[in-house]
Amino acid sequence: MYFYKNKFDDMRKILILFAHPMVHKSRVNRPLIEAVEGMENVTVNKLYEHYPDFFIDVKHEQDLLVAHDVIIWHHPLYWYSAPAIIKEWFDLVLEHGFAYGREGDALEGKQALTCISTGGRNTSYQNKGLNRFPVKSFLLPFNQSAHLCKMNYLPPFVVHGADLLDETGIEEKCREYKRLIDFLRDGDIEAVKNSTIDYMNELITADRQFFL
Repeated sequence: MYFYKNKFDDMRKILILFAHPMVHKSRVNRPLIEAVEGMENVTVNKLYEHYPDFFIDVKHEQDLLVAHDVIIWHHPLYWYSAPAIIKEWFDLVLEHGFAYGREGDALEGKQALTCISTGGRNTSYQNKGLNRFPVKSFLLPFNQSAHLCKMNYLPPFVVHGADLLDETGIEEKCREYKRLIDFLRDGDIEAVKNSTIDYMNELITADRQFFL
């Protein structure tokens, strides 16, 4: 499967909403976000760093959303959900009349997805696994929120077994994440919408050419 880069389109602008309450202890999410900081057309918005008191600047966050084409919620999976500031961000920033409702069309047509890490292996996120459900079941609130805001929700990028990765494994995940950002910025997203993949990781393997 090939996803060709459209050389005639302007690069998409990507906003990464990064939330990790203990980033100084992070083995995986910190190097992941460091790997993509500074990439062209990529804005990394570190929510816990910017809002340690949880007093979110709603207008600033809304302006960031309007100015970008692809929105990524990047966080570890905490108790089958997201860190608290992500919920606060959703509650305050995605206002009626801005993100949804009869006149709330500011985010219409934008692309959205989740980047998460889990402590459990992929096999534990199966119907007969320890966690009983696939990852996409736990991400349904993100999926439906994006849908309500008229955004296109793409499959997630998932790092399973984060606590089990060695340095080589972490470095490979960082390379995969950079390739994902390259694709989201330059690649044929329409092809992803028509695919049956569960994870964006399936496109971003080292032996697959996903765009030219």
